[in-house]
Amino acid sequence: MLILASSSPRRQELLRLITPHFTVLAADFDERALSAPTPRALVEKLATGKAQAVAASHPDAVIIGCDTVVDLDGAVLGKPAGPAEAKAMLRALSGRWHYAHTGVCVLQNGTAHNFVETTKVFFATLTDDEIDTYLATGEAYDKAGGYGIQGAAAKFVTHIDGCFFNVMGLPVARLYAQLQTLGLAGQL
Repeated sequence: MLILASSSPRRQELLRLITPHFTVLAADFDERALSAPTPRALVEKLATGKAQAVAASHPDAVIIGCDTVVDLDGAVLGKPAGPAEAKAMLRALSGRWHYAHTGVCVLQNGTAHNFVETTKVFFATLTDDEIDTYLATGEAYDKAGGYGIQGAAAKFVTHIDGCFFNVMGLPVARLYAQLQTLGLAGQL
């Protein structure tokens, strides 16, 4: 049995590009309890924690845990708490490069197989009116960095270096390769 330890509709959609055969079980895991010296280290710890939380009740399953953050100059931009924070995030990203890091943990037979995928993203310079119009879509509030590259914020992204799907929350090709390495691709 394959379990995605995430309730994210985007991750579910992306995992379906690899296989339709999985169960969704959101991890009961306090993300605020973890810290790490870098954004990359943080997403790896968060992904592992989510996978392990689900494994506690499903020890025989293969579990995929994931977490994504936006990294601006080493500062983590997670999901904004409200409009003011979302607006501040988008202003900070305006006219700049930033990184989207996704940590992935594939937990198989009690062994964690981890990786972090990083994508570099450049935003155009945004006006306050553009930011306000985007915030009115409601997209900003459940996404790291306050934006969804696959939605209305697509018009702000002028350059990308790396995996597009990683910015959405699941590096599809790299996860598929990891599952192949673990001998799981044939079971999907």
